[in-house]
Amino acid sequence: MAEAKTNCLFLLTTFLLYTLSSASGSLDSDLTALLDFRAASDQLGALWTWNRSDPSPCSTWLGITCAGGRVTRLVLEDLNLNGTGALSALSRLDGLRVISLKSNLLSGSLPDLSSLSGLKLLFLSYNNLSGPIPPTSSLHRLYRLDLSHNNLSGSVPGSLNQLTRLLTLRLDSNRLTGSISGLSLPRLQDLNLSSNLLTGSIPPSLAAFSVSSFSSNPALCGAPLLPCRDVVSDPSQPGTPNMTSNAAAPVPPAAAVVTSSPSSKPEAAPPQHNERMSRAAVLAIVAGDFAVLVFVSCLLFCYFWRKFAWRKSTSRLREGEKIVYSSSPYGTAGMAVAGGGFERGKMVFLDTRAQGVKRFELEDLLRASAEMLGKGGYGTAYKAVLDDGSVVAVKRLRDVQVAGKREFEHHMEMLGRLRHQHLVPLTAYYYARDEKLLVYDFMPNGSLFSLLHGNRGPGRTPLDWSMRIRIAAGAAHGLAHIHHANRSSPRLAHGNVKTTNILLDKNCEPRLADYGLAMLGPSVGVATRSASYRPPEAPPADSRRPWATQKGDVYSFGVVLLEILTGKAASDCGAIDLPRWVQSVVREEWTAEVFDLELMRYKGIEEEMVALLQLAISCTAVSPDQRPKMSQVVKMIDEIRVSSGGEASPSHDSFDSISDSPSVVSEDASAGRVGVSSQ
Repeated sequence: MAEAKTNCLFLLTTFLLYTLSSASGSLDSDLTALLDFRAASDQLGALWTWNRSDPSPCSTWLGITCAGGRVTRLVLEDLNLNGTGALSALSRLDGLRVISLKSNLLSGSLPDLSSLSGLKLLFLSYNNLSGPIPPTSSLHRLYRLDLSHNNLSGSVPGSLNQLTRLLTLRLDSNRLTGSISGLSLPRLQDLNLSSNLLTGSIPPSLAAFSVSSFSSNPALCGAPLLPCRDVVSDPSQPGTPNMTSNAAAPVPPAAAVVTSSPSSKPEAAPPQHNERMSRAAVLAIVAGDFAVLVFVSCLLFCYFWRKFAWRKSTSRLREGEKIVYSSSPYGTAGMAVAGGGFERGKMVFLDTRAQGVKRFELEDLLRASAEMLGKGGYGTAYKAVLDDGSVVAVKRLRDVQVAGKREFEHHMEMLGRLRHQHLVPLTAYYYARDEKLLVYDFMPNGSLFSLLHGNRGPGRTPLDWSMRIRIAAGAAHGLAHIHHANRSSPRLAHGNVKTTNILLDKNCEPRLADYGLAMLGPSVGVATRSASYRPPEAPPADSRRPWATQKGDVYSFGVVLLEILTGKAASDCGAIDLPRWVQSVVREEWTAEVFDLELMRYKGIEEEMVALLQLAISCTAVSPDQRPKMSQVVKMIDEIRVSSGGEASPSHDSFDSISDSPSVVSEDASAGRVGVSSQ
């Protein structure tokens, strides 16, 4: 009896182990599924490297990548793969994270891929797939879905709403029908439903997308398209919508009236008023059109005249625009003295021994043509061209509660002594009661912010990895120099580290700007973007007291490193800040998905990127005591640069990313083209 129980227990254990191993899958079962896919789709022999006898298929089979003994990535683009139903074999690859079969000739219906619960990227565009879109509710990790340019039909499934992480949805150029009013994807960044047969209203949650996302769906209405009341059916072509501003049902013509009597023949119907009414209507329409034309012409004339006048006045203003605004020859740049008169301030040059420094007075700035480049938390930034043609950058401290004259001058002298190849040098300053000016070298090649986030649409030149790590290293060296330049108390800190304050000089070398200004006094208005760099221990952004620490600088620099790695602006993560967003993604073991998709074209940089990511996370630790010193940060970045061994070569074999990232155009893309930032 005991032996029988033992045998039953053994058989049950064996069955359970077999069931678990079958459910979890293996590399051998994955290869079998891939060979079935090849047999159904590869009539031209494009997958000739797929040989079952190959001892290392994960490294030699075209288009596949393995991890943890499973096939996790299948990228077979533009290989003329064809065949009906070939995709069904892929549903057995339950370890897949990426499927990209773009630009092939695959046909048939989409299979049920619900078994691929770990799938993150699905690209099947530019094929000949047909039929409805199957349910996708189990693909809870999917964040990019591209089924565009196929022959898919049916409705947009409501199960898409359960894909809470979806960032990209492209279903354009199909034959999809029905309503999308129930579609709600709060995290969606890239949407294209154009060139389908969709009907009904666009839900408010999708109204923020552009017209091109919904174009060529004649029966679709609502923002950003025409209001739904302006979309009616054309009675001449049933089912075809007609756009009109005054929808009205067609009125049938009145029946002819015939009179007769018993003793007479039927007479012709009396003349009707329809013809006369039609002529009157035509005249009214012509007169109305003429009135509308005159009205629109007047509006256009007024608009362009005002625009011309504004440009003319603006050009005149810029011709005479000065950094100091006043009717007095010296503006308000004077300081009252006890005798009731005025003592003029003077321009103080901090390092006259430096080459290329030209002395000038306030009058020269008054005569200079000045271009206002932006207004930020610590004042207004100008580009000033002096009479001799030299160009300087001027910061007008109008929005900072500056300390007294002696403290101000002492602080400026301390900042003036900071000379480093990665710092924007403070050349001179001017102090008066109502006018405080800082003069810097002009930086002509923009800011790190503009390079990372400016014009992410078509035609953009991506910032490559070697340039990013070089900028990070240069900024780190400059910040470390600030921290160690004055070893006596108080310890000097930058206080406003961010990507708009990392500028590029004429040789494209990075230089830190606006250092030390936070220690002068509180800013009247701190920009929202600056608040995204503030460490947790900092007082609120509207605090009325100055605040700047070296540990706070390390945190802000860590945020800059995360921007370099992710391509996201610090203020683009909504309610959660960038460091917390990165940590949440890393905790879910999606580390590869943190990195900027523009970096995916470079091969052999994964280790360097992960090392820099670890450094950035340590810099943004919540506790200041857990953050490294800037000297340690410099050392680690230099080690990463040495290990990279030069520029990385372009490739598409990095991580789980295929397509370009959604366009991100920032309103500050052009900020920071001076020696001081606009913030």
